[in-house]
Amino acid sequence: MDQNRNSRQPAKKDQDPINGFIKAKEIFVIDQNGDKRGIMSKREAIELAESLQLDLLQVGLQPDGIAIAKIVNFGKYKYEQQKKAKELKKNQSKVENKEIRLTVNIGEHDLDTKAKKAREFLLDGDRVKVSLKFKGREIAYQDLGLATLDKFFKKIEDVAKIEKEAKLNTRFLDMYVVPKKN
Repeated sequence: MDQNRNSRQPAKKDQDPINGFIKAKEIFVIDQNGDKRGIMSKREAIELAESLQLDLLQVGLQPDGIAIAKIVNFGKYKYEQQKKAKELKKNQSKVENKEIRLTVNIGEHDLDTKAKKAREFLLDGDRVKVSLKFKGREIAYQDLGLATLDKFFKKIEDVAKIEKEAKLNTRFLDMYVVPKKN
């Protein structure tokens, strides 16, 4: 049995039951080599694992109440799981949300500057929320806002695609763009 595992210490919530913490009375045992040993009582299964100086780890439960357990070196098993989790985390890419704010009557040069910044975000792989703010009575001229968003998108369309079309959200017209896949 694993020396790190105290027999009185309960299994953690996110961990499968081990040794005496397996609640099922009958257990389908798979040995350390992957061979199926068949169904045996909980006591017999734990004794078998202890005789091999290994642990009995529950990996599943059948609908009829019979547990499926493997005989493993628990310390090594835990290490392998941590290694797999670390590898998955390493391969994961984190996408950030960036925001560009525009107004209805934005100047051409300002629009170019904002488009340049959005292009940088998109080339870094980030998702960009383009928000066009309506001030005062401009809200009545939503078609001008849509035209400004279209003009903005035309400046970045070679590196971006629209994820969510422009939609009015209180006083903002919001559109989401993401990098194009090559």
